[in-house]
Formats: sequence, structure tokens, C-alpha cells
Amino acid sequence: MKRCPKCNRAEPDDSLAFCRTDGTRLVGDGSFVSESAGTLRFDSAPATGEPDTHILPTGEGLSRPTAPTTVLDERQANGGTQELGRPKPHRTIVIAAAVVVTIVLTTSAYFYFSRVKNDRAIESIAVLPFVNEGGNADTEYLSDGMTESLIGSLSQIPKLNVKARSSVFRYKGKDTNAQTIGKELNVQAVLNGRVVQRGQDLTLYVELVDATTENSLWKQTYNKAMTNLVALQNDIARDVADKLKVKLSGADEQRLAKSDTGNAEAYQLYLKGRFHWNRRSRKDNEKALEYFQQAIAIDPNFALAYVGIAEAYMTYQTPESKARENAQKALSLDDNSAEAHTAFGRVLSGYDYDLAAAEREYRRAVELNPTYANAHYWYGQLCMAQGRWEEAFAAFRRALELEPLSLNINANYGGLLKNARRYDEAVAHLKKTLELDENFAPTYGQLAQAYWLKGNYAESVEALARTREIDGEHEVASLMRESFAKGGWEGYLRYMTEDRRAPWLSFNLATYHAALGEKDKAFAALNKAYENREAFLVLLKVDPRLDPLRDDPRFSELLRKVGLPQ
Repeated sequence: MKRCPKCNRAEPDDSLAFCRTDGTRLVGDGSFVSESAGTLRFDSAPATGEPDTHILPTGEGLSRPTAPTTVLDERQANGGTQELGRPKPHRTIVIAAAVVVTIVLTTSAYFYFSRVKNDRAIESIAVLPFVNEGGNADTEYLSDGMTESLIGSLSQIPKLNVKARSSVFRYKGKDTNAQTIGKELNVQAVLNGRVVQRGQDLTLYVELVDATTENSLWKQTYNKAMTNLVALQNDIARDVADKLKVKLSGADEQRLAKSDTGNAEAYQLYLKGRFHWNRRSRKDNEKALEYFQQAIAIDPNFALAYVGIAEAYMTYQTPESKARENAQKALSLDDNSAEAHTAFGRVLSGYDYDLAAAEREYRRAVELNPTYANAHYWYGQLCMAQGRWEEAFAAFRRALELEPLSLNINANYGGLLKNARRYDEAVAHLKKTLELDENFAPTYGQLAQAYWLKGNYAESVEALARTREIDGEHEVASLMRESFAKGGWEGYLRYMTEDRRAPWLSFNLATYHAALGEKDKAFAALNKAYENREAFLVLLKVDPRLDPLRDDPRFSELLRKVGLPQ
């Protein structure tokens, strides 16, 4: 069968050459692929001067005999394909030359940028917990303390992001490579160290590793006598800063080389104190206090040891005079210490209830060391006490950016959520904090309050009982559980107000009396807290457990005495 390319008339008589309607030469009704040109063409009669046509495929509802045709452009019909020729000799030479030039430039660029990359300053680092290679538990304070001190020294360098203690100590005792740590902590380099003590001799192996390639950037072995421990610490900080290619000003170098004591024995005692204080249990806190006091007995000008004493006194609400005395002594020895200003701010807030003066101290601490997380954290606590919620959350978030794994800051961030009456969020956050350490008592304390305010009384009792167990007070924990089992929530509250074997602060006693509806007893306890200068009293305005007392005129009077806005 043939077809007219012009009118699309089908002619079943194959003997016809021209259309009987318009005289156009007929073409065959099949098609084939022209292999010679590599293009698709429709079968036709021998080429003529007339344009080739392309018959569109038919679709549903389209009559094939009457379907319209598309006429190809005459230029395409006459010269649509051509045979590819071989490249001329001079083109081959040009192409080869271009390839060679490209290879040379690429190679040069690679080595140039590699050199630039290796020469650039490292802006972020994680100092991993030094390994106590001897395995002696009695010298564990040394490896941990040197790690913490080096973190503190390097944190003084401007524009250097040094991961905080809480972020790196989760890797202690774990075999984790630098690349993994670099990705998890978002740092460019990792500093590893191994400590070996043989009698009075100390050997420290230090290595700086690229967190991307895991290549060793620098390694050094230090051999010092224990009597030169302070000098060793300064040497390491200086050398690490040099290998990080950090440009230091004269003031930066002075801060880096700064030493609060030149006495190696006092320094060791201070490291032991920090080792125990970081554990936060009551017994460890008492042990820390002893070591700090021994340190200043040897070196009466050791400012950080005085800060340690002040913090140990404030941790468990012991006499305010001791905390004040030591915080002020630290400031008198070093007015440029962010730690000292923060400690004194806590005295002003928690004991004097002078919130304006405390705020000045916290702001000064942040100014001196913007990377000191505790300054941001305590400033956040101050803002929370005054109901300045936006500022409080901003300060806590900054503290957590600096120390995302700090147990204390995380536990008290749960307290912030609780006091902001975001109880579900508080519980969720505190549960995540327990995943970091299931034996950190303050987390359970905040969780107990959040459960109480949600009405989950059994969970509240259990959480607070755990705090007593962690502090070694197993009998008190059993009595708490027993009181709830026998008398329900009211029986538990009654026990909490009556059993003097439980070391409850007057502020906490007030919350139990308030829950029982005993307003007079609650206010008596709050007034006692004021006389004792209990730090928790600054939470008077925001603690939801005191809601039953807020409509009483005595409550407004207490707010005024503590210096809180009405």
C-alpha cells in the first residue's frame, strides 16, 4: 500500500506512482531506520526536489487517513546529515597540549591548596581525657586534672573553640578514633595524652591529630619531676598553641602562661579537689573541701583554690560566711578571674539577696571569659529568679552550647523548664540527662519536683528517694518510700515535714507545708530560710510549689525582703 504525503490518501494499488487526487508522488506506507546517518527517517521513494514529510502517529479519535502531516524544513531534508570526518593533525596536537596543561595546573593547585590547608590555623579542638597509663586509681586525679587545666588554659585563647570538660569526658576509657570525635564534636583537631608516673617522675605523651585525615600533626614527650608539674602544664599549653598556628598577642601569651600557684604540691592538692568536686556527691564535696583547704595551707595566694572552697561551701548550703570569705579572698588575689567573679556573684545572690550586685559580677565574668559556661549558667539562674524568662532561656542555651554535656547545667535547665511551668518538657529533658549519668543526684531532685507538679506522686517519691540513696542515706530513702506506701501522698508529705533525720532545708519544708495547706507553718519555714540565708529562697517568685501561698499578704512581704519584683 502507498500513501499520498500531501493529502494523506491511501492507495491500495501498488502499481500507481502518483496520487489520483493531487498528483503528488506516492510513498510507501512503512518506515525504516537509516543506519548510515544514525538518524530516524521514514521510508520513501527516491529523493526528489520536494520536501520529505513526517506522518504524525494517530491517537484515539484521530482518523489515520485524514490526519494532518507535518512538513519538514527544506534545509533539514536536503542536508540534515553528514559524515563525520577525522580530526586534522594540528587539532590533535592542540588537544594533547591542553590535556597536559590541565594536568599540570590541577597538580599544582592540589599541592598549593594542600600546603595552604596544612598551614592554616586550627580554630577548634577537643582535648580528650589523658589516659592514666599506670592504671593506679590514686593517680587518676592527675590525668583528669591535667586535662581540665589544659582545657582551661587553651580556652583563654581568642577565637579558639575548645570543647568543654563535659563534652570530652564522655570519651574517657573509650577507644574512639579522631575522625569520629571530630564529626561528633565538630572540631578540626583532637589532642590525645598519656600520663605515666614513676615515683616522683612524670612522663607525658601528647599527640595532636587532624580530625579529618587522622594524620598526626605533632607529637611530643615531656619528662618532668612532679615538683615541676606547674611548669609542665604551662609548657604543654604553649606548645599546643604554637602547633595550632594560633596568633597570640602579648596579653594572650600572658594569660596562657598564667599560673595561680608555683607550688607543685599545692597544685596537686587542687587537682585532687577538683576531681572530687566534679562528682557532686555529698561525700565527694566534703573530700574536695579538704583538698582545697590543704592547697591554700601550702600556698595562701592560690586564688583558684579559694574559689574551690567557696563553691564547695555553696554546693550543700553550708555557712555563708565561709563561702563569702573565700570568694572575696579569690577576688583580692586575682580580680581578672572569671571563676572568682562568678563565685562572688553566687554569694551576693544566694546569701545577700543582692540581685543587682550579683548581676554585675556575672556580667563581669562573662566579659573576662565569654567561654566560661558557669558564668552564663548562673546569670540564667538569676534571670529566672526574677521572672525574666527570655533572658534566662538565652543564658542557659549559651551555657549548654559551651558545655552541652554538663550534668549540672542540664539538670538545672530541667529546673528552668519546670519553673516556667513546662512540666512535660522538663520531664523529657531530665530523662535525657539521666542517660548521660544515671547517678547524678541533682537530676533526680529536679525530676521529683516536675513529677510532683504533674501529679505523678509515686514517681516523685521514687525520684527523691534516689537522691538520698546516691548520697548514702539509704535509711531515709526507705522511710520515704514506706511513708508513701502507707499513707499515700499526704502521708509522704507529713513524713517530710516531721522526720528530723532527713536533712531538708527550711525552704523545702515550706513547700511541703504549703502542699498540706498549712500556711502558717509554711511561712514560718520561709522566714527561717530567710534567717539562715538559704540560697533557694531567691526562687520564691517562680517556684510553682509555693502557689498556695501567693494570695497571702505575707508572701508579698517576703518577696520585698528578698529583693524580688512583685
